[in-house]
Amino acid sequence: MSNKKRFVYILALILSVIYLLWRVFFTIPWHANIFVLIFALLLVGSELFSNFTAFILIALRMLNFNKQQARIKVPDFTPEIALPAVDILICTHNEDIDLLRKTVNAATFIKYPDQSKVTIALCDDGNRPEAAALAEEYHIRYIGMENNKEAKSGNINHALEQLHAPLFVILDADMIPFSTFLLHSVPFFTQNWAELAADPDHTKTLGFVQTPQSFYNADIFQFNLYSEKIVANEQDFFSRDVNILNGSNQTALFTGSNAVFLREAIDAVGGFPTDTLTEDFELGARVNFEGYTSLATEEPESSGTTPVDVKGVIKQRTRWARGVMQSCRNLHIFINPKIPILNRIILINSYLYWWSFSRRLIYIAAPLLYALFKVQVVNANFWILMIVWAPGYFLLHFVLGDASSKIRDERWGEVQETFFAPYLFLPVLLETLGIKEKKFKVTNKKARSTFKDRLYILPYLIMWLLTLIAIVVFNYGKWGSEIIVGSVITFWLVMHFINLSFCVFICLGRSIVRNSERFARHVQGAMTIDGMDAKIITEDISDGGFSFQFQEPEPALTRGDQFRGWLDHEGHHIKVTGQIMRKTTDDVPSYGAVMTDLATAADRNHYLQLIYDGENELLPDEQDRWITPFDELYMNFVMRFKRLDALMIKLNHRQRPNFKG
Repeated sequence: MSNKKRFVYILALILSVIYLLWRVFFTIPWHANIFVLIFALLLVGSELFSNFTAFILIALRMLNFNKQQARIKVPDFTPEIALPAVDILICTHNEDIDLLRKTVNAATFIKYPDQSKVTIALCDDGNRPEAAALAEEYHIRYIGMENNKEAKSGNINHALEQLHAPLFVILDADMIPFSTFLLHSVPFFTQNWAELAADPDHTKTLGFVQTPQSFYNADIFQFNLYSEKIVANEQDFFSRDVNILNGSNQTALFTGSNAVFLREAIDAVGGFPTDTLTEDFELGARVNFEGYTSLATEEPESSGTTPVDVKGVIKQRTRWARGVMQSCRNLHIFINPKIPILNRIILINSYLYWWSFSRRLIYIAAPLLYALFKVQVVNANFWILMIVWAPGYFLLHFVLGDASSKIRDERWGEVQETFFAPYLFLPVLLETLGIKEKKFKVTNKKARSTFKDRLYILPYLIMWLLTLIAIVVFNYGKWGSEIIVGSVITFWLVMHFINLSFCVFICLGRSIVRNSERFARHVQGAMTIDGMDAKIITEDISDGGFSFQFQEPEPALTRGDQFRGWLDHEGHHIKVTGQIMRKTTDDVPSYGAVMTDLATAADRNHYLQLIYDGENELLPDEQDRWITPFDELYMNFVMRFKRLDALMIKLNHRQRPNFKG
């Protein structure tokens, strides 16, 4: 980091601290009624905690600017270290067998220098005959159990009792591993063992390696806001940015799947914890407390599905929020003497993240109270506010934008925070007060929105309408200096109005027309036409079919034609049959084909691997910074009106009298 940039970062911190001191000592309405005073104190507290989390992020980036990339570079296998055996645990509860097949199949394609040292185990706490049959079909080990009362942790602990490799992998049922998974994770351990042998006094033992949580379908923010080409997955910011930063300090968090563990470290902490909804968060912390390090890698090595319905997303995050509160209480993160200072800061920052949703509601309410009811929760002269608040605020946000990765900017983060706020603040409060939620439910990733789910829009719609009314009422009749003096209130009202508009659009949803996701895959193949093979190359592939172009003069194909052909996957010719469904006539004609059959089980397995071995490159891995929030709002208004117009045309067509006959 250059000295100039470091100076700007430090100046932002200093100006922000000056503002916070001013807020605490000079702006609290101590003589107001008790309710106003309580809200004023909550607002000040929210600002303190918001700035604290921002300071932590900036400080960690400054401390780790140069060493971060060096830590996540995948090393080679260390020749002098014997290749370790690895157990791969695929954890399943009641997931659909077709989904589970994709994960199991992919696990059998995972590459390793000595495949005899890899054991794949399907860990089924439902003891289902169909899951056992799937394991037998793929010649992997099946570990079933009955009467599991300890959720995922109980399933894993039961499996570990029967497995003994020095390393093991945790995969959720819907997290499909890439063939490079072990090649890009195990070498971190062999490198660490070599360093331990060379310098045991100054080297800590690596406890686990966390690869990113990655998803091959657009999340609810990308999909419902028509932004699947504009912004990255919402969880990428933590997995591919914040957690890598944690890992550069040797304290990456475990996120539940896609991780490789040192068996010794898990035995040292007594196995997976069973008294929390987020065993992953707590386990990772306990491993660090025992003196083991952890790191996070940048490139995904598996990919799964994320829920796309409002109800499913909110239930998932509610479970995570409650679980982290439970785990923080179990770990005593504020007073536990075993926690190193940097580790403690990271854990406290994780704890405070779940309080950000309550803070967001307070931020929304504060300008509304003043604009609509003249309730003043900040005693401040406008010009003093401009001098003390504005420089630090805008410089701090510039620094946060500069320090952030390209994955997500702060404005988009505020939209996501606003979306979760109405439904997460109460569970976090209840868990903090000790009112626990113990029941574990696996998130249904295939759920679709129903009319009843549209009721989730109500809190956003109410706040949106109140904010719109407040903007009009507060500014109506104002001229000249009145507008200037009220500009801070108007600024916050407009910012919240934009965020709430996005939330309303998210809840309005969007029709899902595809049964499966498309993946950009360019592979060679051929179509058999009139007894001759015509070479093709695919453009994208899905479970149900693929699109392709001919690599030589185009044969005469039209919509509805049946075809036979093959696609190449690692030298295996996948024999496919199907039907041509569309033809586009651009510069180079392109065809869409739906498959009706795969010849053999081997063809099916290779076809699945062809689809799922790698990221879905049709989805972005960073935010398009050229697209502003106003661009996205405009786009959503246009798309919604188009949908409404199409619906009205359809209804009019149905209601039009039929005069024939």
